[in-house]
Order: sequence, then C-alpha cells, then structure tokens
Amino acid sequence: MDYLSTSLKMASRRCPTKRNHPRADSTFLKGGATQQSEESASEDSGHPSSDNQEDEQIDGLEGVETSDDNDNDHEDDNEDSDNNRPGGSWDDHVYLSEDQYSDESDGTVEDVCPETQAEIDQFMKSFRKLDLHFKIIGKTGEGTFSSVYKAIDLRYDRYVNDWDLDERTAEYHSPRSKRQRLSHGKEKKAKYVAIKKIYVTSSPQRIHNELELLKDLTGSKNVVSLITAFRHMDQVIAVMPYFRHVDFRDYFRKLDIPEIQLYMRSLFTALKFVHAKGVLHRDIKPTNFLYDCSKGRGVLVDFGLAERESDDGTCCCLGTAEISRRDLKNHSPLLGGYPKNDQRPSKRANRAGTRGFRAPEVLFKCNAQTTKIDIWSAGVILLTFLSKRFPFFNSPDDIDAIIEMATVFGRAKMRICAALHGATFETAIPTITEKGHSLGRIVEWATARGKDNPLHPEEKTALQFLEATLELNHQRRLSADQALRHPFLAQIVPDVSDDEVETI
Repeated sequence: MDYLSTSLKMASRRCPTKRNHPRADSTFLKGGATQQSEESASEDSGHPSSDNQEDEQIDGLEGVETSDDNDNDHEDDNEDSDNNRPGGSWDDHVYLSEDQYSDESDGTVEDVCPETQAEIDQFMKSFRKLDLHFKIIGKTGEGTFSSVYKAIDLRYDRYVNDWDLDERTAEYHSPRSKRQRLSHGKEKKAKYVAIKKIYVTSSPQRIHNELELLKDLTGSKNVVSLITAFRHMDQVIAVMPYFRHVDFRDYFRKLDIPEIQLYMRSLFTALKFVHAKGVLHRDIKPTNFLYDCSKGRGVLVDFGLAERESDDGTCCCLGTAEISRRDLKNHSPLLGGYPKNDQRPSKRANRAGTRGFRAPEVLFKCNAQTTKIDIWSAGVILLTFLSKRFPFFNSPDDIDAIIEMATVFGRAKMRICAALHGATFETAIPTITEKGHSLGRIVEWATARGKDNPLHPEEKTALQFLEATLELNHQRRLSADQALRHPFLAQIVPDVSDDEVETI
C-alpha cells in the first residue's frame, strides 16, 4: 500500500485577501495536469517512486508539490496566482508570530564549508525546479532520518503566507520608528524557511505519518507548521518556517531561574497543544525545541517519531494505580543472573526516542505508553538546567539507562516501577542504594553547592516541579496542563501573543 498516496487528505487552506480569487481548479503540477477527484485518486495508489508516476502529485495530499518534465509551457500561469501557495489554496489560518523566522534582511549567503556547499549543490541539482522557489544558503542540522537546510523563499511575495504574521501581529508590538519605516520601504526583507530533506531510506509510513501530524497540529505558534511539501521521484521534502534559535550548549549553564521558567513555560505550552490533539511527540530534547533566548519563546519541531495516542495497550499498568511493597513479594528476584532457557514471551513496545531522555515506562517496554513520556523528557531538560550537566543521563543502551535511573532513585522505587509494568528489577551493584538520593541533593552535588550556599526559595520551587515531572509512576506524573498551573510556571505572566490567544 502506498501510504503517501492514500488516506491523507490535507484540508485546502485559504486566507482572506483584498481581492476575491477563486480557487484554481488545477494543482501545482507545472505540466498543467488537473487535480484528480477523490474517486480517481483512491483508485490510483502506485508507489510514488515507480517509473510511471515519478512526477505525479501525492494523491489526496493537497499542499504537496511535485515536479514535471513538461512544465515550461504553463509556468507563467501558476506564477500569476497570488492566492495559491503551490499545491492548493490555504483555508485554515496559521497564526504565528513575527519572531518565528529570522529577521535578517540582507539575504547574503552564509559561510559554509566546501563539503556542505557541495552537498547543497548536489541536492539542488537532484531535485528539479527547487531552485525556482528557494535558494539554500546553509545547513542547520542533520539527523538519522533527515537533514535540514536554511533557505530564502524566492517566491514569498507571490503567495498568501499565513504562516508569517509579521504585519498582522504588529498590534502586539511597539510601533516602528520613522527610521525603521523608511528602511522597511527601501529595503526588501528576505524571508527564510527551513527545508527538511527526508532521506529515501525512510519508510513511506513514516513520511506519511509526519506530514499528516504536521497538518493536524497547525495553529500553534509554539509548534512548527507545514508550509508546503514537494516530491520528486522517491525524494520528499517538507518546507517549514525558519526559527531563530541558539544552540542549547551555548546557554543552558547561563540561564537563571526566571529565564528557565520562561523556557519551560514555552515548552509545556507546546506540549499542551500537542497532547490535546492526542499526539505523542516521543523525542522531546533540547535540539528539538528551538529556543530564542532574546524573545523567551521556543518552537517544538521534528515530528518524525511522533504518533497518535492509542488505547490498544495491554500492559499491567492499565487499571493499576499503585504497587505496594507487599505486592512485590509476588515478583521474586532473580538471584545470580537470568534463566538459561527462558520460555517467557519477549515483550515488544515502541522504544523510539533519544537515549538519556526515555521515560521509565519506555525502558520497561510498556505497550500502553501515554503522553506522559514527553513530560518525563521535559523533566530531564529541567534537570539539565538545574544541574548544569548535559547530557545528564548518557547511557549506551536501555539496560545501562535503567541502572543510571536506579542510581538516582534507588532500588526500592525501581522495583515498584518495574512491577508496575510487569517486570522485575534487581541489581547487585554496590553503588546503587536502597533509597537512592533526592533530586535536591543531586543538584547540590552537581553544582558543588555547600552549606554556605544553600538553595534559594525559587530553586526549591523548581525542584518541587522537577520531582513532579520526573515521577517514576507515569499515572502520578504531571500532565502538560497541570504543569502550566504549577506554582513554578503559573507565576509567569503569559505573553499577549501566547498560545492561549488562539486567534487574532
């Protein structure tokens, strides 16, 4: 089954303009091919990389551009439409703030190393007609499944760009000075976007899932939105707003408590929006939360591992509120190792995520994982801020990750946590104590705090919040909504353009 060609029906989006432009009957197939009806699209479900369909639109995915060999004759017809971003018009309003793209206006090409430049040149050459829309000026990141590039939107002025509310949010910002107004009129700002190149080794299901979730998560300024997408043969790219941000390693030791509160409030605001849609991000970590220290606001990105919350799990934790020490007697410890010929069936569960940020239920292979796994990962980020150690947990595999966790929380709590998910935890490592250590002590040791430099009241409040997010029992762990109402975050005055203001 071609997961990119079926079942995904992105709603066409359109925004009000001064002129009433009827929606074009043809999609952005430069050869002039008209859009298929839902009936014909459902019948045609060939693989996107097949020879006879290499340049066809991803059926049912409005907003996804494709390229065609016969595009020169009709190119001007598409350029004249100022109400349709390639792939269709836009109806759903995407309210984002002006600080979610770079305000650099000179449009100069950034300095890149020869190897990266050669990679960019090869990318532009292999993806036909991409240079008509974007000019890639740098590479911003690379992961297991994709690479991300910074580019100038060359055709920005030809389309309605609901993702960029530079002018429409002006009422929430200070008026421009006379000099700014004059310079704005003389000098045209370059508009930047982020182009995510999804590797061809990614499964069609993974690509389909990410694009579908990005479409469903439209509407929050703290969550990245999808501008459009392209496919050429077996290569798919997604175009998203470019966000100013600073490398986490450059500032995580420098932020004070009020600044950490701003960071965490922005992160949990994004999580509240995502979780309200029934979506697990599964990969919360600093590099996936692009934070602008000067604005005190961040954006959650990379939904490549995200999935929808499901109630199909069969883990022991379902319907089990608490596990007492008395209940642990039914879980006899394994003395001296493990059974040589273990006949028990192996447990299978989604383990997607980044090592060091996986929640205990993920490590114990719970198959009824909830949005609380993202809360744990956010708590690890807060622990990194308070301890000024990054990464705080740095294990090569899940077993070592459980041992690291036990070093902090102790054997007793880990036994209860393991039993909650139908597992057994035992260890003979002498450095792992029965009761473990409090998170306050961990922070004091990590920052070399002594009796002459005790924790301040605001730091104690931060530790209370940390303990609520790093709760081993996910059923007692805070939700994103509860986290925003915790004293650690509730005392922050929300920005006027915060996510709580849904429309403008």
